[in-house]
Order: sequence, then C-alpha cells, then structure tokens
Amino acid sequence: MLAFKLAFKNLLGAGLRTWLNVSVLSIAFVIIVFYNGMLDGWNKQARHDTKEWEIANGQLWHALYDPYDPYCLQDAHAPVSEEVQKHISNGELTPILISQATAYPKGRMQNVLLKGIETNQRIIKIPSDKMHLKDDNIPAVIGKRMAANTGLKAGDNLLIRWRDSNGTFDAKEITIVDVFRCNVPAVDNNQIWLPIDVLRNMTSLPDEATILIAGDSYNKENIDKWVFKDETFLLKEIDEIIKAKKASSSIISILLLAIALLAIFDTQILSIFRRQKEIGTYIALGMTRGRVIRIFTIEGSAHSILAIVLGIMWGTPLLSYFQNAGIPMPSVADSTGVAIADSIFPYYSMGLIMASVLLIIISTTIVSYFPTRRISKMKPTEALKGKLV
Repeated sequence: MLAFKLAFKNLLGAGLRTWLNVSVLSIAFVIIVFYNGMLDGWNKQARHDTKEWEIANGQLWHALYDPYDPYCLQDAHAPVSEEVQKHISNGELTPILISQATAYPKGRMQNVLLKGIETNQRIIKIPSDKMHLKDDNIPAVIGKRMAANTGLKAGDNLLIRWRDSNGTFDAKEITIVDVFRCNVPAVDNNQIWLPIDVLRNMTSLPDEATILIAGDSYNKENIDKWVFKDETFLLKEIDEIIKAKKASSSIISILLLAIALLAIFDTQILSIFRRQKEIGTYIALGMTRGRVIRIFTIEGSAHSILAIVLGIMWGTPLLSYFQNAGIPMPSVADSTGVAIADSIFPYYSMGLIMASVLLIIISTTIVSYFPTRRISKMKPTEALKGKLV
C-alpha cells in the first residue's frame, strides 16, 4: 500500500506532465475499444443478415454444385426424393433451383441467375409470397442492387432468355412485382427470383432443385445426393474478412499505444534522472533496491489506471452514441460483395473491454519497468550527491 500511495502522490504532484500522458493513453484506449467494437458489430450484423436472407440454419448442396463455378449449374441439380419432399412439407427445408439466363433491361444485355423458390416458404426472408401469377405474366422479385444496375422498378417488364435442360433457347417477358432491400449481395447481385414451379417448367426440370435451405428444425444431416453445409462453412468468407480487419486493427492499436508508451518511457527516464537524491534517500533509509524499483514501476503503470478512468469518463457517452445511432456506411460499400448494412452498430462485449484494459495495463507496466532497472546500479552515496549513473 505504501508503494501505491507514493506512486499516486508523485504522479499527481507532477501536474500537467502526468495528465498529458494520461490523456494520450486514454485516447488510445478508447480508439482501440471503438475500432474493435465496430468490427465485432459488423461481424455480428453480417452473420445475422446472411443467416436470415441466404443460409438460414445451413444448406444442402447437390454434389456437383459450386457457387464459384457457373458452368456447374447445367448439371448441378437433381429431383427431390420422397424423403426430401417430406422435410419440405414439414417446413424443415425449402428447395432452390438455379439457372443461368440473359436479361435485356432497357435494350442492354446482362447475364443473370434465375433462382426459383417456393412462394409459401418461411425459412429465409426473400419476399416470395409476393410472387403471384397474374394472367400470363411471370412474377419476379429483385433486390435493390439489381434494380439499381438495371434501372428496373416494381411493375416493369423485363425480357429474359434462357436455355432449358435439352439445350433449347427460349425467351419471355417477366414482371417485376417487388424490389426488396437486403444487406446480403449474394442474394441480390445479378439475380432474379421466380416461383420455383414456374422456373421448373421454363427449364424442363420438373421437381428438381440445386440446393436446399435448412430451417431451424432440420437435424443437419446429408440426404441422398445432397451434402449438408453448416454455418461454419457458409460463413467462412465473413470470418476471414473479419480476421483480416482484426489484423489491421492490431497494427493501429500498436501505433497508438507506441505513441502513448513512448511518452511514459521518456517520463520515467526523466523522473529517475531528476529524483536521484530521493532514490538515494530511500535506499539509505533501508529500502531494498527491488522495493524502490517496484515503487517507480507502479508509478509508471499508474498512468494506465488514470487513463482507463479518464477514458471511461469521456469515452462511455461517445461510444454509447455510436452504438445507438450507428456508423453510416458510404454507398460504395454495396459494391464490396460482402454483407454490409447502411449503418454498422458497434458491439462492445465485456471480453473486448477487459482485453483492452489488460493490454493497456500490462504494456504500460512493462514500459515503466525497463527504465527503472538502472536503479539497481545506483550507489546510495552517489545518488545522494545527485551524480549521474
């Protein structure tokens, strides 16, 4: 307790120099928490949106299906067996049929994917219930990105050309009945959603599907030719992006800490240089060199305690504001190909805050200790005279 009392008394006695160091260290602390909280919030939000709009509780892929190989779509489909149909009827699975096509929006040509989905499904948030047949028109829904790229809106007609399972080309107009807003580009970019029965008739693939999306009640197992892909596999890209961003955030954290810790390191050296008589007095009065070193180390590390307290005082209202209001993302974020909402809401977990606190305290303690090692080389008589080591 004596060491702590002396350390805080000396710190407060140093006045402006102490508070400058503490202020810089508190800024580093708040920025570290803010940046990592933003990444955690993005990760949480992206995973949630991807599950709601695309993968639900996992997917069952046809053995030949590869989302990165458009040439596989010609063969990556199979009839829905009775066992699979039983799961579909129970609401555990919903089938998706994928086919390539060419769209002609406003006289232009654009390659698209036609995705057929059941109109009464409730597993993902695609507004399939709005795709009702009216006369001879084929109803379809598209996302906001597809609408922006093609200039289409609800009520517009669009000419599409496709090839069926026999290799025969056909063309017909479809009607855009709804444009949905979605944060997941994988269900939006260059994609047109149709009723699966209509797409099956168009492609001459009765009762067939390319993938099956699993609901919460599905037991996550392979069926016949269908291979189950769990959340870990399907969210791998998001996890890798977040890991890369975490690595870049560590570089930012190191630079911020280095600036603050350099100031503390210089302060410790200056303090030992100017207080040699005080150090000599401590030793002459019977204090061991180890105990004197401990006092000066605690004094240096106490900067982190004050910095954390100061950071909490001014950082809490600031971070709370961003957590409630969100951080607006630029419009170009839609073109990145990953799930990013219009605003990211940071997520500050207790683990993140405690890890940041420990990082500040441990790094400050280490930086404070190294300059104090020269005390072990001091001779009390010379220290009392104020001679340099």
